[in-house]
Amino acid sequence: MLRLLLGYLNIAHMAMLKSGLGTKKNCLLNRSVFLLKFLSFIFLVFFFCEFLVYYFVIFQCAWPELRSTSKAHSSAPLKAMFLSDTHLLGEIRGHWFDKLRREWQMERAYQSALWLLQPDIVFILGDLFDEGKWSNPKAWENDVSRFQSMFRHPPQTELIVVVGNHDVGFHYEMTEYKLKRFEKAFNLTFEKVVTRKGISFVLVNSVALEGDGCVICRAEEDHILKVSRQLNCSRNKNQLEFGKKCGKVHLLPPSAPILLQHYPLYRASDSECTGEDSASPEEKQVQFIEKYDVLSQDASEKLLQLLQPRLILSGHTHSACTVFHGDVPEISIPSFSWRNRNNPSFIMGLITAEDFALQKCFLPTENTVIYIYSVASIMLLLSAVFQFALINTLKSFYTPKEKPV
Repeated sequence: MLRLLLGYLNIAHMAMLKSGLGTKKNCLLNRSVFLLKFLSFIFLVFFFCEFLVYYFVIFQCAWPELRSTSKAHSSAPLKAMFLSDTHLLGEIRGHWFDKLRREWQMERAYQSALWLLQPDIVFILGDLFDEGKWSNPKAWENDVSRFQSMFRHPPQTELIVVVGNHDVGFHYEMTEYKLKRFEKAFNLTFEKVVTRKGISFVLVNSVALEGDGCVICRAEEDHILKVSRQLNCSRNKNQLEFGKKCGKVHLLPPSAPILLQHYPLYRASDSECTGEDSASPEEKQVQFIEKYDVLSQDASEKLLQLLQPRLILSGHTHSACTVFHGDVPEISIPSFSWRNRNNPSFIMGLITAEDFALQKCFLPTENTVIYIYSVASIMLLLSAVFQFALINTLKSFYTPKEKPV
């Protein structure tokens, strides 16, 4: 092998001599050209892996098609994006490089998706922060500022968030101060329904559905009862007794709502979940704990009974799952952070008052990016070794030989 390489170098040298390139001056020029190509290749690989790859992958995603014809809809469908569990790292558990890497990935993925897909509205289903439950005021302000910078959006796109347990703490950690701090940061009000194009999205603080009568829990239950009454009155506004029961109630669109929350409704485990972004086989064997991994059976039944949703979207588990509660589908959305998954994703939805269609859009896998960097590094190393070997061989032809004494 060594002889073959030396022979090749000798042939290359003879060719350069014949072409006039084998001079010392041109050797320096060739070295400069090689260095320029070397740096350019590094830049192109970095630019692709850290910027273009997000456009390249998300470009392959497309909005789903509604089952019914577009003529049946009174207005254009609402284009909605749903993602969850961004888990921005805080100052306690977040290493600076880990924070820099994960936040750059999420920012580029989110901004690329907005530019390519142009949704009308984006919902983030809780756990925006990893350490919101612990953050002091200064750390909280810093985290919120970074989040707003990463998930900035144009005026025509609306961003609405749902509270998660890492934002305000689990039930035993949650306080009114933390909850109000979160609501103030994201301009949330006590209204639990967002209505767009005749579609009602019911936002639920699932962390507060403990059922133990705590102050925050009672307030959340009262809001859910209020929304339930609004929905019932809206459905029955043509009945004779409507004026007596619903005269002062603010009516909502009569169509069944879409329920958005952080915790999934009760299910025993993820054992029935399928798909490449579902939980691992080991995780599927783990039984869920009520009020920790999922809502309690009692809270789940009450939500279904009071709100009668047509679709439920949740997060929290960091893995994908589709389950049915009767004929009502629930979609658990995986984490949007590469720190929690190798293959993050989000949900794209076309929604009308009568219908909806959902489509999952995967982001670049971290394994793919690592593979590209690895192959590029090997190519650069081999190229550098060959180039230095060639230069050293050419130098030997011009090294003055000592005259015999």
